[in-house]
Amino acid sequence: MHEFKQLPVEGVIGKVNNKVRIAGCEIRKQRLIPDDRGFLMELMRPDWKEFKGWGQVYVTMCLPHTVKGFHYHYNQIDNFNCVSGMAKLVLFDDRPDSPTRGIINEFFIGELNPSLVVIPNYVWHGFMALGEERAIIVNCPTKMYNYEEPDEYRAPFDSFGYKWFDVNG
Repeated sequence: MHEFKQLPVEGVIGKVNNKVRIAGCEIRKQRLIPDDRGFLMELMRPDWKEFKGWGQVYVTMCLPHTVKGFHYHYNQIDNFNCVSGMAKLVLFDDRPDSPTRGIINEFFIGELNPSLVVIPNYVWHGFMALGEERAIIVNCPTKMYNYEEPDEYRAPFDSFGYKWFDVNG
C-alpha cells in the first residue's frame, strides 16, 4: 500500500473568516423528514446542484477531543455530512490562484445543524468532534479511493496557525 504524502507547511498561516465562503465550497442545509418511527434524511442526490459526480460512499468517526486533519485531495471533491454527534469542520484555502486564498472557514455540522458541505479539491480540511460525543461523518467523494496511489496529502493538525481547541467562557 502506498504511503500518504506529508507536505511541508511551516510558515503557511490562514485567517478565520466565516463571512467569506471559500471559493467552490458549497453548503446545503439538509432536511430531516420525521415520522412516528424516527426520521429519514437524504445525504446526496444526483439531481442536486451540489452533485459533482460519484466515486464511493464511506463513513469515518472521530472520538471526542481528537482532530482528524489536515489533508487535501488533487482529484476528488469531498461531500461531508455529519450524521451523528456534532463536528467542527475546518477548511483552509491555500490555492495560489484562488480569490479566497489564506481564508479559513469553520462549519459546525451534525445533529443540531444537518448540512452537506462540499469541499473543493486542493482545499485543506479536517474535523473534530464537539463536546463529549463522537462525531460520525459520511463522505460521498467524487472519486473512488485508489489504494495504490492515495489522492491524499497531509499536514499536521496544528498547521496554518489554526487553534482547534478554544477556551469557552
